[in-house]
Amino acid sequence: GRIKRKYQLKKIGFSGTLDPFASGTLICASGQFTKLFSYLQKTPKVYVGTIWLGATSDSLDIENVSDISPHKKLHSDDIINVLGELTKRREIEYIPPKYSAKKVNGKRAYALAREDKEVELKTSVMQVFELSLVSYNHPFITYRAAVSEGSYIRSLSQIILSNLGAKGTMSYLRREQEGLFAYESEKFLDVLAYLDLETNECTADAVEKIYYGKKLGVSDFKNKNNGIYMLNLDGFLSIIKIEDNQVSYLLNRIKAC
Repeated sequence: GRIKRKYQLKKIGFSGTLDPFASGTLICASGQFTKLFSYLQKTPKVYVGTIWLGATSDSLDIENVSDISPHKKLHSDDIINVLGELTKRREIEYIPPKYSAKKVNGKRAYALAREDKEVELKTSVMQVFELSLVSYNHPFITYRAAVSEGSYIRSLSQIILSNLGAKGTMSYLRREQEGLFAYESEKFLDVLAYLDLETNECTADAVEKIYYGKKLGVSDFKNKNNGIYMLNLDGFLSIIKIEDNQVSYLLNRIKAC
């Protein structure tokens, strides 16, 4: 809402969600640029999170704390060892929080949870590229995690706690990075620098075809191998797919910035 008002935009979209209590990197776009979200280099996602030992919350974060109890002090070495073992597994199965944006029968899980309805979410898998201890100041454990897109750090925190034989909830979460995107306050981006696509070159005759959305052939391109390619043309860009000697448009005539 703030960005819409600041730049006088009617609509704006964002890539990936941040929990209400979290802060950090959020990629926003307006108009036709929202179509490019799925082609951006957004993995891994890097977070810094803090676990509050002894706190209980239905939403697994600081927004719904129902109880705070004293918790035994842990050893830093034990925490480091657990983080190391989880990193070695690379892939971790987990159940998303019931207070999440996952859809259940067409409704958001958090909406059902707020209505005190039963929410049954399917097991998901997250990739964990890095887990490291930032600090342990009892009763707060702060760690850094680099994970795949779609991971829930609240669920990861509960897995860490389970392996430590401890109980707690998240009290702080900050997304420091999404792939090539790092938090640097608020700034405009050149989308061409962040697309996770190989550039292809086309013939002069193909430029007119692309401009009008006409049918293309593999002979129109320098690289004829199967793949998804970006075409950086005069004033606009297009995304095409070459597969089995056939060419199809995925996106066409997106105004270059």
